[in-house]
Amino acid sequence: MVKKTEKIDDTYAEAFEGIFTRVIVTADDEKTLRNAAEDATATPSIVIGRIEGGIERWLSERETPDKRKGAILQFWGGIDPRKPFSDSVRKFMVELSYRIRQDILVKPFTAVFDALQNAEGKMDMMERVGHCGDGYEWVEKRFKRTVIIVPIMVPDFIIERYIGYAHGVMGANFWMFCKTKEAVKEAGEKALNAISKVEGVITPFDVCSAGSKPETRYPWIGPTTNHPYCPSLRRKLGKKSKVPRGVNYIPEIVINGFSMQAVKKAMKAGIKAVLDVKDVVKVSAGNYGGKLGPYKIYLRELFP
Repeated sequence: MVKKTEKIDDTYAEAFEGIFTRVIVTADDEKTLRNAAEDATATPSIVIGRIEGGIERWLSERETPDKRKGAILQFWGGIDPRKPFSDSVRKFMVELSYRIRQDILVKPFTAVFDALQNAEGKMDMMERVGHCGDGYEWVEKRFKRTVIIVPIMVPDFIIERYIGYAHGVMGANFWMFCKTKEAVKEAGEKALNAISKVEGVITPFDVCSAGSKPETRYPWIGPTTNHPYCPSLRRKLGKKSKVPRGVNYIPEIVINGFSMQAVKKAMKAGIKAVLDVKDVVKVSAGNYGGKLGPYKIYLRELFP
């Protein structure tokens, strides 16, 4: 493996602080569970001021409070340094409630439980989720937890009343400079498989084809394309292009995690998994001179 590390660029990935929660979703059957988990985490939208999520791992019946199949999901939101932290928590709770109400509650026989250890605080799910029962909801003890029972037409949705939140690390990333489409697919699959074995992290975009930059001509859209790294613009940009000759694809893997240690472990696992892929010629990362976030993760330092 050591001889392959020359593919690793001498650069760093920028990352920033975010707020996250970690929940367990359960269901009666695997299809419903998968639909709920994937629908609730399908849209990575932190870049447009909303929240994003990902599936950390799947759980057996032995690992869930209600002894049904489950999944651990993480949801992430941004922190506005110009405002009190409580404002960010409030916005996060509102956005989280949309994901729960529209993507999980509507699936038959689903339930949501808190899964965050060492939470910094708790969010009361009654106001934004429990009250879907229109005043007929009630609270009781089940599975040694305090839960809200929301009466719905296929009875009934269950959610733990208090869901924890904490600070974490968002936006860590690495880029794979690929010659071929086949390399994109092989490297992406290997990276995601390796990262999935690391506890406490998610890849909200899976394999992302659209790396962005902080600057934009169209701020009402949000981040736009990182044009120096677009292979199709190499000829048009000339010397301003940063795409090496022979590289035709630059997919990105983005990682969020509940600690810097977990994020670095995931980055190392993902990068190591792609170094042997034939047509991956270089592994690099997105950094923006400190414009994105305060954390710098140097790629080569992951491989001492």
